[in-house]
Amino acid sequence: MPLVDLAWQHGQIADEVALGFERVMATGAFIQGPEAAAFEVEFAAYSGVAHCVGVANGTDALELALRAAGIGAGAEVVLPANTFVATAEAVVRVGATPVLVDVDEDSGLVDIEHMAARVGRSTGAVMPVHLYGQIAPVEALTEVLGDRVVMIEDAAQAQGATRFGRGIGSWGAAAGTSFYPGKNLGAYGDAGAVLTADDELARRVRRMGNHGSEVKYEHPTIGFNSRLDGLQAVVLRAKLRRLETWNDERRRAARRYDAGLAALVEAGLVHLPVTLPGNVHVWHLYVIRVPRRDAVLAELNAAGIAAGIHYPVPVHLHEAFRSLGHRRGDFPVAERLAGEILSLPIYPGISESAQERVIDAVTAALRVERVPVGP
Repeated sequence: MPLVDLAWQHGQIADEVALGFERVMATGAFIQGPEAAAFEVEFAAYSGVAHCVGVANGTDALELALRAAGIGAGAEVVLPANTFVATAEAVVRVGATPVLVDVDEDSGLVDIEHMAARVGRSTGAVMPVHLYGQIAPVEALTEVLGDRVVMIEDAAQAQGATRFGRGIGSWGAAAGTSFYPGKNLGAYGDAGAVLTADDELARRVRRMGNHGSEVKYEHPTIGFNSRLDGLQAVVLRAKLRRLETWNDERRRAARRYDAGLAALVEAGLVHLPVTLPGNVHVWHLYVIRVPRRDAVLAELNAAGIAAGIHYPVPVHLHEAFRSLGHRRGDFPVAERLAGEILSLPIYPGISESAQERVIDAVTAALRVERVPVGP
């Protein structure tokens, strides 16, 4: 059983994608072009922001958003220790310094009080991460910080998520998101986007991602080669039309896991994921916490169930970030989560029987006899 079934998704859109590929082949608009432009308009409207700028991948999206917001050498950027390494990587790539903070134990999202406390004279930006499919409590951060520093949202795992009715990219100066194939809105390769309500910031991102150019062969600034291609846009447009339905299916699957694992929760053997008040969760990942996590994962994998860990190593314990001067114990919650979290298979199209198999396997791995639920 896969962690995410991309073959099922392709089966739902195969005919539509084939027709779209034919359009791109006929026009030769492989880089950007009308399909990419149409997707940008559609995804911006879906997300409730003015602008979507397609780029090559999610890491580029974060880097370009930071650069467009004026974050560079000498600045500090505050971000959670519990995130994929790309969040911190983008900060380093612009020449800034990552400043790490611990996270909330219940949700795994950044601890807003810790983040606000680390904002100082050298802080250029804060980067809350919308993790696992829900938006971090960014309004609390805004209440504390006001407009003293720039907020760049890492929204790689939250396409379609809302907080108090507002989507990604509507809270900070901009959001960077990833369309890596396994995301809720995934391409057939790498792709990403910057979302923003700011006209000028969107213009700067687009210019930087196109070799510093707005007019062909005129390059007033140094830029990058980071553009969305037409074939990926075809795939993204087809999936975007189904994203709400697919996210609803993920929510139903999450509720089935909640019910099926309830006995293990009562026994104190499993901690279920928590949805913060005000959030509409899109369940990019269904992440539980268990004792003996590595042993449980090994048993699930041995049973043919592709569970995973997101993420097994906090940012500060990676060799690449040794220069930050941290050591084990500096961010105890993030470290504790890294040793306990387990991502169970969840995706649109997952069957109840497949989930029953996962629940039975988790129960068996924890050496508990499962009691049937219901009549």
